[in-house]
Amino acid sequence: MRGLSLTVALLLAGSAGACAPNPIVARDPVPAPEPGLSYVCDSQPLVLNAVRTSCEPVHREPRAILRAKG
Repeated sequence: MRGLSLTVALLLAGSAGACAPNPIVARDPVPAPEPGLSYVCDSQPLVLNAVRTSCEPVHREPRAILRAKG
């Protein structure tokens, strides 16, 4: 009986691995924006809890980093 259950367990484990040879990886269809790009958005409320939003891409200004030794 034990040999039969061990054989069944091994067959089930082997068949589970055979079902998905290539794992499914979820990817976002919209790529991330470039590092120097940001968005300025404006939202306006409408009737029945609706909101209209418009966003425009804007290039960021580089940040000034000041470092001092001392």
